[in-house]
Amino acid sequence: MKPLPNFKRWPFRRLLERLENPLAPIIVIRGPRQIGKTTLQQQIIETLLSEGIAPARILRVQFDDLRSFSTREVGEEPILRLVEWFAKAVLEGDLNKAAREGRPAYLFLDEVQNVPNWDVQLKTLVDHVDVRVLVTGSSALRIEQGRDSLAGRIHTIEVGPLRLREIAALRGLGELRPAQVDNGWSDWLSIDFWRSVHDLGVSQKQIRDAAFSAFSERGAYPVAHQLPQVEWSVLADQLNESVVRRVIQHDLRIGERGRKRDQTLLEEVFRMACRWLGQAPNPAHLADEAQRALRANVGVQRIRHYLQFLDSSLLVRTIQPLEIRLKRRKGYLKFVLCDHAIRAAWLQEQIPLAPDQLDSAPHLADLAGRLAESAAGYFFASLTGLDVAYLPESNSGPEVDFVLVIGDKRLPVEVKYQRRIDPLRDTLGLRAFIEKAVNNAPMGILITRDDQASVVDPRIVCIPLSTLLMVR
Repeated sequence: MKPLPNFKRWPFRRLLERLENPLAPIIVIRGPRQIGKTTLQQQIIETLLSEGIAPARILRVQFDDLRSFSTREVGEEPILRLVEWFAKAVLEGDLNKAAREGRPAYLFLDEVQNVPNWDVQLKTLVDHVDVRVLVTGSSALRIEQGRDSLAGRIHTIEVGPLRLREIAALRGLGELRPAQVDNGWSDWLSIDFWRSVHDLGVSQKQIRDAAFSAFSERGAYPVAHQLPQVEWSVLADQLNESVVRRVIQHDLRIGERGRKRDQTLLEEVFRMACRWLGQAPNPAHLADEAQRALRANVGVQRIRHYLQFLDSSLLVRTIQPLEIRLKRRKGYLKFVLCDHAIRAAWLQEQIPLAPDQLDSAPHLADLAGRLAESAAGYFFASLTGLDVAYLPESNSGPEVDFVLVIGDKRLPVEVKYQRRIDPLRDTLGLRAFIEKAVNNAPMGILITRDDQASVVDPRIVCIPLSTLLMVR
């Protein structure tokens, strides 16, 4: 293989452990483009080889861009045919026999969602053959579509852009210890846990703030911190070319039905999503905006469909309004973005998030607040196993930015990214939510700009955005 970076992203050890001690026969890594999924695969292969695994036991296939894999040139079941060839020509034996002898084969399939009926083929494979399978995918929609047929056979790990501790490591700023390494949602319901999170952030303030400043300036895509000497204008062009346009021009238009999607409209809907970050606009208003921008007839239903496609790319995540007792509260989808650097590159508008950078540009405070809400929302939405919603404003109470659903309890989260916190006005939504018994909320979280923010209500804890991003 080509030389690989020494830096390993946070899922590396977990993926290696799951391959060696499988919870399910198929592990899926899903995440946006260019966040390091392929590199993770290659690093795992490199580690397996260094541990003495015979090269003949490893097959890796990259399905991205290879049209022959989606045509009849290799038959209607390319994954099964490739594995059949691998067993005969490379492993030179029976896959099940090799597994019984303690020599199971490892299959690494990159961007597998590009193969028609990939899920059915993998189901057939793992139902009859004992192999270890790790696949990656950049399309949540097509990966999710495979869940039904793969029920009980799949373990999904979602990987987004760099976490704050990864930025610190990649930039050589020092080790930033997270509050948690693995899932432990019961801890999140304890106010003592969140107070310890706050204290952990303060104890690592120097490294945390340096990493958050780098995140503020360049976002969280690996390329932005692997090459910190590259000018922002060059990096912005690269992000537009390799991420946004790649998704819009290729990923969302793959297949016969996808080719009917209007690329210009996709670009405009993505632009509107970037402008409405942290907000939940009426789709009818977005349709009017698109009609004015494109001078074309654009319907509300088409806007909804295109937003769904963007959500499936994992670039934009849409947060649903909260449902309680099977009654949907009136509200629209709230937009959050995988990384504010994507917005900065696409709109050519940089908005700082670091408090010291914002102090020198106070006119950007409102926009920074929206970006901070988006960053917090995407962080929550990217944590596997955590359900995230938001509570729209209604006659019965104010809006709550996010509601984390953990078991039968709900944890309200408000983002107030401003220099001064009003202990009463800025906690109104949290207090109203906590005080309603039907919400079953043990406490609330107020996400702030810095460590100094505090409120008098003992049910609410203040956490700076920089500290929240180092929880995991």
